Amino acid sequence: MKRCALVTGGSRGIGAATALALAAKGYDVAITYRSQRVAAEGVAAEVERLGRKAVVLQADLADPARAREVVREAADALGGLHALVNNAGYVQRLPWEEISLEDWERMLTVTLTAAFVAAQVAVPYMAEAGFGRIVNVSSLRALTGSAHGAHYAAAKAGLLGLTKSLALALAPHGITVNAVCPGFVATDMNREVLEKRGDEIRAQIPLGRAAEPREVAAVVSFLCSEEASYITGETISVNGGIRMD
Repeated sequence: MKRCALVTGGSRGIGAATALALAAKGYDVAITYRSQRVAAEGVAAEVERLGRKAVVLQADLADPARAREVVREAADALGGLHALVNNAGYVQRLPWEEISLEDWERMLTVTLTAAFVAAQVAVPYMAEAGFGRIVNVSSLRALTGSAHGAHYAAAKAGLLGLTKSLALALAPHGITVNAVCPGFVATDMNREVLEKRGDEIRAQIPLGRAAEPREVAAVVSFLCSEEASYITGETISVNGGIRMD
C-alpha cells in the first residue's frame, strides 16, 4: 500500500536521515527547508535512488499560514498523507535574561505552533486514508531544561504536552502520536558545542559518544510503521543513557 510522509526541516541532520529511513520503509517523502535548497534537493535525490518519490518544499515555519499551506502542498504532490514528522527547529544559545520577546516568540512559533497547525491540516488526510502517524521531534532539553536556551527547552517541552493531547484526541481515528527526545546528535546544529565541549559531553554519556542522525531516524521511522500501531502518547528518549527515566 502506498504511504506518503511529510518531514519538516528535512534538508539536513535528523530530518534528512528520517526522510531516507522512511523511504527505505516504502514511503514517498516530502521535505521542507527554509534556506538550504541545494541540501534539500540532495536529500530528495537520495530518496529517489531508493525508488521512492520525493518532493522539496520551501517553507519558513515562523509563518503559521505557511506551515498550513505546506502540508496541503505535500499531500497534493504525493497523493495523500499518512505520516507527519514535525522535525523543524533551531538552536539559539542565550542566557535566559538575554532572550528577547522576539526570540521567544519565534522559537515557540517554529517549534511548537508549526507542529500544531501542521497536525490540524494533516489529520483529515490521515483519517480519510484510515492510517496516520505523527511524530514530534523534541529534545533532551525538554526533560532537563536548559541554562542557555530557556525558550528552546520550553518549546520542546510544549511538544510533549501536544503529543499526549493529540494522542488522546486522535486515538479513536486510529492515528498515533508520539515524541522522540534526542540527546546529543552529531549534526550541523550541534557541531559548535561538540567541538568546544566534546570531551566533557561524551564523559557524561554512558555510551561515550554522540548519536548519529540515522540512529534517531530509525526510531522515528519505526513509530511511522505498521509495527508501531499500539504505541501512542509516548516520549522515547534516544540519548545514549545520559538521562534515564
